[in-house]
Amino acid sequence: MLQRKHWDRLGNGGLDFTTLGFGTAPLGNLYRAISDDDAHAVLEAAWAGGVRHYDTAPLYGYGLAETRLNRFLRGKPRDEYVLTSKVGRLLRVADAATRDGIGKWFDVPARVGVYDYSYDATMRSLEFSLERLGVSRIDILYAHDLDVFSHGSQAAMEARLDAFMAGGYRALLELRDQGVIRAFGAGVNEWQPCQWLLERGDFDLFLLAGRYTLLEQTPLDSFFPMATARGVGVVVGGPYNSGILATGPRPGAWHNYEPASAEVLARVGQIEALCATHGVRLVDAAFQFALRHPAVVSVIPGGQGVAEMTANLAAANAVIPQALWDDLKAQGFLRADCPV
Repeated sequence: MLQRKHWDRLGNGGLDFTTLGFGTAPLGNLYRAISDDDAHAVLEAAWAGGVRHYDTAPLYGYGLAETRLNRFLRGKPRDEYVLTSKVGRLLRVADAATRDGIGKWFDVPARVGVYDYSYDATMRSLEFSLERLGVSRIDILYAHDLDVFSHGSQAAMEARLDAFMAGGYRALLELRDQGVIRAFGAGVNEWQPCQWLLERGDFDLFLLAGRYTLLEQTPLDSFFPMATARGVGVVVGGPYNSGILATGPRPGAWHNYEPASAEVLARVGQIEALCATHGVRLVDAAFQFALRHPAVVSVIPGGQGVAEMTANLAAANAVIPQALWDDLKAQGFLRADCPV
């Protein structure tokens, strides 16, 4: 069964995270449609494998991922799992021609996601998520996509960050202080806004996608040390850099949501070859690497099928020889200061 990491920054009993969490973006029909039954089968396979940490968001399938979790969670004891969702977008009804996500999200409700990090929108977003999920509480709320990747420029991101701190942040503080949620933070694609927020507020956890992997370790410069010093937890999303560290450098491999460059393909090929000399699968090393940092409480790769979930469970339970980490450092693939 999966290992667990206990997090209790606030001294209120904390939360127990399974080292493997379930990121539900693929259940929102990301890149391809799957049936309700297939989505349910993946969730049940995860539960049977010991997964007790589920992350979702209104964006994922424009409500579809949350409603699919509703069916799955209905019979599960509420105290046995950690449930997280996000705020920062409100969903508005559209039609098939004007909806968001055409070409990215398939067979989803016709909605437009409107960025809104205000106090009122944060409270409304929580209410809507509770209804879609069919639960009485959500453990953690993340402010979603406060990054350049989502907003297009540094100036646009900074405007959203300021709006959040003036409104949504106050709402999340109140919700935590009142015991409505257990913790809050931000779910983003870049470490820099995590540090910006941590320097200005009382945050508990951050969900950081794709920035701490076998290919990238820049959060070690300043953000991870600050998080560790303050007892702030980190959930690592995208441990495979959107695919290539799971599939290896095959033709058509994806890196950070785009086709991998020749340089990245070559580097991953070298890492994979080195893993093979130690009898380790690349995907296992990629998953286990993220868990080695003391701030990291859980890793949440995606997966649309039972086969992918089975592979993630195997990666989460893999044993990696110390000699592999030593060789990865010696050959310059990992920074010398990476905790391994």
